[in-house]
Amino acid sequence: MTHFDEAYVLSAFQSLLGIDSTTGQFRAIQDWIVQETERLGYTPQVTHKGGVIVDLGGEGDPLVITAHLDDIGLMVRKINADGTLNVCNVGGLYPFYCMAENVRVYTGDGRVYTGTVCRTPNSVHVTEEELRSELGDFRKNVCVVLDMPVHTAADTRALGVETGDMIALEPRFAMSGGYIKSRFVDDKACVAVLLNVMKTLREQGLTPRRKVYAYFACYEEIGHGTTYLPADTRDILSLDIAPTGPDQNSEEHKVSIFCKDSRFPYHYEMTLELRRAAADAHLDYVMDIFTPHYGTDGDASVTAGYDIRHAAIGPGTANSHGYERTHIDGLRNTYALTMAYIRP
Repeated sequence: MTHFDEAYVLSAFQSLLGIDSTTGQFRAIQDWIVQETERLGYTPQVTHKGGVIVDLGGEGDPLVITAHLDDIGLMVRKINADGTLNVCNVGGLYPFYCMAENVRVYTGDGRVYTGTVCRTPNSVHVTEEELRSELGDFRKNVCVVLDMPVHTAADTRALGVETGDMIALEPRFAMSGGYIKSRFVDDKACVAVLLNVMKTLREQGLTPRRKVYAYFACYEEIGHGTTYLPADTRDILSLDIAPTGPDQNSEEHKVSIFCKDSRFPYHYEMTLELRRAAADAHLDYVMDIFTPHYGTDGDASVTAGYDIRHAAIGPGTANSHGYERTHIDGLRNTYALTMAYIRP
């Protein structure tokens, strides 16, 4: 009997959350994955642009299971005259989902400053009524205020801050009643699940029924995480969140099997294989479709020209790209389906 190690998954998830990894800022989290997979008994390989691939054993018909390490965030667009930062999004982050959030600004020379995402003007009590009703816009009325005594652009530049510097949002992890609340459930929770799969295989001496690679990608949020794959890859399975909503079947306690996203349908036969595996294992699962603004790294592999099948599964997750929420049962079912698919 394979074992979902809840304590390990939560510990790994929180360790991953403790490493800021706005897309492009991959080095620290890549190093952590390398060290953790080595500790689990594997031999990881890193890609040139950033990412970690690990051979999990097995023979023939190679399957890549991927989960991504990168987070949505912000980047310094320019320094305003008053020393605040005009910012642009990295990945699908919108102003209404990060207003008043605490952030960390990473300078090119390695310094880190804290700050806050603010409206401009930033105080309701001294803001005209017509300005209160305006939507937040990174170009016009949203900025990052540094927790430093700066009053001019020169003051801020003296700190080493410049256009192109990365800005990471505070995750704010909390758990209550089995519900996990945090930024970056997408996709660090699924990374923790994949690590648990690897841990189970090693500790129980299990060999997958086919050759399996784990692929921890670093550019999913901007669309090219797995545009490189091992040459012998036949299939790719993405572990990613299943957004909940009024028209969705996905629920936080369940694992979703993805039928289609905003780009195109997932491979029909591979999707049916996952559906049969879930049913045979008596898992709490649903089938779902995610449009109009969703895609996974499997899509990137297909559009890169690989002759592969692609599919995706993941835990139901509310508030996608905001302060997200899932449930430990959703992670448990995602783990169980992954194991059922590679060890029927």
